[in-house]
Amino acid sequence: MDPPFTGFPPGTLRFLADLRRNNNRQWFQENRNRYEEEFLEPALAFIRTIAEPLQKISPCLLAVPKKTGGSLMRIYRDIRFSKDKTPYKTNMGIHFRHRLGRDVHAPGCYVHIEPQGVFLGVGIWRPESKSLLKIRSGICEDPAGWKKASRGKAFRERFRLAGDSLKRPPVGFDASHPMLEDLKRKDFIGAMDVADNEILDGELIKTSLAAFRTARPFMRFLCQTLGVPF
Repeated sequence: MDPPFTGFPPGTLRFLADLRRNNNRQWFQENRNRYEEEFLEPALAFIRTIAEPLQKISPCLLAVPKKTGGSLMRIYRDIRFSKDKTPYKTNMGIHFRHRLGRDVHAPGCYVHIEPQGVFLGVGIWRPESKSLLKIRSGICEDPAGWKKASRGKAFRERFRLAGDSLKRPPVGFDASHPMLEDLKRKDFIGAMDVADNEILDGELIKTSLAAFRTARPFMRFLCQTLGVPF
């Protein structure tokens, strides 16, 4: 039986910090054991351990503990169309996406780990154009519901709205609309900062579940606008 998650080892953050300074294939191959032991194995343990209680928050959220093709995002960067040719990401990304989504652009919950940059995320990052239009239209149709979901006391105590926005009003929407700043969003995500030392024990599971549970109205609103269950 695979061991349960008891915390990320201190070596996880040290590995990521060292990778940032040595982002090349030779260094990575020389430190592959560290990658396996300090990055891959604890990440998969975290996903395995959170999978069952996450289903109680929503049966639509997938926690898949696989080295590739699961909830753990690839450490390898796609450099085909990038000026930055460094081959590796210098953070750990774990995405519990909606079962009807195919990639990171689907609604979901997220865990981001890098030195001095640990946070939990909820919502949808860079939805494609049709989904983006549905979300914006949903906000126009039910502004009170959006305000309650994104600005409710429990949500605000943990999360801040994050992501990028357009500089101008989106095409087809009134520039004088009272919800204009929300309609200009390109990302509909909440982020909650976590101290580096909070990832070092099993309490990270409880912290993550409590945050994701608080974000259920936010996630439910987004899913309703997209016409998918939550």
